Amino acid sequence: MNSRYEPMIDRRTFLKGVGTVMALPLLEAMVPSKVLASAAAKTRPNRMAFIFVPNGVNMETWRPSTEGTFELTPTLQPLAKVKNSINVISGLAQHNAFALQDGAGDHARSVAAWLTGCHPRKTAGADIKNGISADQLTAQHVGHLTKLSSLELGCERGGMAGNCDSGYSCAYSSNISWRGEATPVAKEVNPRLVFERLFGGSDPNETAESRARRAIYNKSILDFVMEDAARMKTKLGAHDKQKLDEYFEGVRDIEERLTKVEAMNAKAATMDIKPNGIPADYGDHLRLMGDMMVLAFQADITRVCTYMFANDGSNRSYRNIEIPEGHHDLSHHQRNPDKLKKVAAINKFHVEQLAYILEKMQGIKENEGTLLDNSMIVYGAGISDGDRHNHDDLPILMAGNGAGTLKTGRHLVYERNTP
Repeated sequence: MNSRYEPMIDRRTFLKGVGTVMALPLLEAMVPSKVLASAAAKTRPNRMAFIFVPNGVNMETWRPSTEGTFELTPTLQPLAKVKNSINVISGLAQHNAFALQDGAGDHARSVAAWLTGCHPRKTAGADIKNGISADQLTAQHVGHLTKLSSLELGCERGGMAGNCDSGYSCAYSSNISWRGEATPVAKEVNPRLVFERLFGGSDPNETAESRARRAIYNKSILDFVMEDAARMKTKLGAHDKQKLDEYFEGVRDIEERLTKVEAMNAKAATMDIKPNGIPADYGDHLRLMGDMMVLAFQADITRVCTYMFANDGSNRSYRNIEIPEGHHDLSHHQRNPDKLKKVAAINKFHVEQLAYILEKMQGIKENEGTLLDNSMIVYGAGISDGDRHNHDDLPILMAGNGAGTLKTGRHLVYERNTP
């Protein structure tokens, strides 16, 4: 075939440095010439993510009042800049999260059933049983195309054993991703470990000498690949050069934020406060993990991700928005106006973090649209009203156009109890 029909750079090209390999974002130079552009568009990467929030929401400030074209509610107001790229979905139910004669344990079941559609076996022992989740089913089909078949993120640790909710194993409460009926996929909550997994992949041919050099200089991962990047830039057009620079800026920004967090943790250690590598500010933690998900999609390191803002039943306080009470305690509001107002404020805070992620994705240009255009991001909870512990009329929204396959900007209202 004539060379002008071939991409200038192979899609699986990595930047290499001293003991380091680094993935690249999708560049125009990686796709065939304009003659084949229409065919390439049909196979453009489509990403999938599921973002879970705990304890239900205040439905009065969540649900739009009209079907179809809709106005953003107070809770959804932070999504104003991406409104045309979202669908709010009402009426959906997760039948197998209900008790079904198993008694209490709605928080555990809401997590376990959210992406599996299965009723988890009530046990706090090793004989857990659930089902494979939607993300892992997808990973089975597209995971071979990327460095990581899937990525599991969270901002709250959780156990894999023991009783966490009325006789249900902690494995149920802490994991929305399940590779098999007895195999939850543990999420990573430490930002540094996620960064190293995504961007710090070592060269298998690295020598002991080069490892020592990296340790001594303790440089940014970018410092080790810049020479290779400079050579590559000679093959790129202006648009690709800009895209590569923006990608590098994103990686360096995350590194700098991680370094700042680690410095603060080290200072805390000198004051006999045990550091854990996690930002003290919950919002910083949420955005840092979200940024890494976005960069992982941008560099096509993975196309499948789950992200738990917190475990269900979480009683985290939100002092950053002047709410000292625990979230779970407030969710049992008994229609108390003050508690409902605080629940709505927590819900809005979570949506603000979602908006941060979606706006960042919207700002990343790809050969066909934006990163958000080429994604399907599901956000929501496994409980509707935290006081009732109900699993029908769930608060769910979907963002992104699914690589041109989804129509957005709507409030979709399904018949009550639609699975």
